[in-house]
Amino acid sequence: MNGHTKQKMNKKIYEDTPEDIYWKTADADEIWVYDKLILSRKLGYKSGPAGIDVPEPAWYIVRPCVNVMGLGLGAKKMYLSQYTIDLDPGYFWCEWFEGKHLSVDYQYGKQVLCVEGFKSEDTFTKWDKWIATDDQILFPKVLEQFANKPNINCEFIGNKLIEVHFRPNPDFEQNIVEFIPVWEGQSINPPKGYRYIDYPDVHGRIGAFVK
Repeated sequence: MNGHTKQKMNKKIYEDTPEDIYWKTADADEIWVYDKLILSRKLGYKSGPAGIDVPEPAWYIVRPCVNVMGLGLGAKKMYLSQYTIDLDPGYFWCEWFEGKHLSVDYQYGKQVLCVEGFKSEDTFTKWDKWIATDDQILFPKVLEQFANKPNINCEFIGNKLIEVHFRPNPDFEQNIVEFIPVWEGQSINPPKGYRYIDYPDVHGRIGAFVK
C-alpha cells in the first residue's frame, strides 16, 4: 500500500511515520508478522527463502522478507524452475496469487476500512489509484493473538493475506474515499471532483488527487 514511507518535510529532514513510532517500542514476540516468509509459512503457502528449491516450475512472487516501507519495493514476478540460489539474500519466493488487491484496516479485530488498489501489471511500486470499497474480510485467524490491537492493517490478494502492519492506512484519513497518487513529472491540476494534496515520499510520489 502506498503512503507508508517517510514524508518529506524538506530535503534533509523526515518526520516519523506510524511505522517509526511502532518500532521504537515494538514487542519482540510479535514482530514475526512483519516477516512475510514466516507469515506465508504460517498460512500454508508454497514459499521459501532464497537458496531453497521451489516445489514445481511456476510463476512466483519474489520479494524481501521484511519491507516496512511498503510500496512493493523490491518485488518481482519470476518464473522459477527449481533453483533459487541466484536470488538476493534476504529475499523469499511465494506462490503467485491473482485477484483483487485489498488493504483492510481493523480496530480491535473489527474491520473499519477496506480499499482496493489498481495498477498496471508491469509495476509493483507505482499504483494508479486506491478506492474505498464495501468488501468485508474477516479478521485473519493467524492474527487472533493480536485481536486486542487498536490498529492493524492487512493486505490481501484474492482473499489471501500477504502483508501485515501494526498501524492504520494513512492515506484514507479524514473520510477520503479515493486516492490517486501523483508522481514526479505529472500535472498537479486535479480532475473535476478531486482536490490535490502534497503527499510526497522518497520513491517519487509528490502528492495525490483525493475526494
